Amino acid sequence: MVADLVRLGLRPGDTLLVHASLSGTGLEAGTLREALRAALGPEGTLVVPAFTPENSDTSPQYRARVAGLTPGQTEEVRAGMPAFDPLRTPCPGMGRFAESVRTAPGAVRSAHPQTSFAALGRDAERLTADHPLHSHLGEESPLGALWRADAKVLMIQVGFEVCTAFHLAEYRVGAPERSYRCVIRGADGGPEWTEYRDAVLDDSDFAAVGASFPWQLKRDGRIGGTFARLFSLRDAVDHATQWMTEKRR
Repeated sequence: MVADLVRLGLRPGDTLLVHASLSGTGLEAGTLREALRAALGPEGTLVVPAFTPENSDTSPQYRARVAGLTPGQTEEVRAGMPAFDPLRTPCPGMGRFAESVRTAPGAVRSAHPQTSFAALGRDAERLTADHPLHSHLGEESPLGALWRADAKVLMIQVGFEVCTAFHLAEYRVGAPERSYRCVIRGADGGPEWTEYRDAVLDDSDFAAVGASFPWQLKRDGRIGGTFARLFSLRDAVDHATQWMTEKRR
């Protein structure tokens, strides 16, 4: 597996953001994680999205969960939502691989209660140190830090529709804002709701953005027999910024 990663273009010392869906691949999350760490070497850094929309009442996941419930039942669901804890809150929607990185010894995680990132390696703490509420995936988030670090993106059995890097382009083209709410840990350790404003995040056209991504800027291959794609995060953001400037209203 390490040889596959090297053939794809991964190099020691790289900073790497990974999106992976392992269902049906036969790949084991921990084995893949350690193969990536071996390919990156002691100077490299492995990063994954560890998003948690489950603790927000303004997320599509919450709206789907309470659809058809009575007002009383909806309030019961809301009252029972656990506060985000960066050390313990799982990220089930991100898949087995992201969870394997988040829970690995030495992993660190950014503090945003909705769009945190988990990381392992040399620059893990630096990349995840700053993550203000008002910057889900903007310049002040770990995604912005990954752009400044000239990171690479590895996608395993997923398409551009889940390419988190494209969200940074939304900030750069001036996406409108809206209100968000989620439950966090208060000063007393108990749950506390917080509200803030940030960019409207819309991935509905990401597949189209990716379809026009120049072929010469990406490398396709196989990892353990499973399709994988590697490319520069900067190239992806620059391409998405131009595409959105031209095509989004």
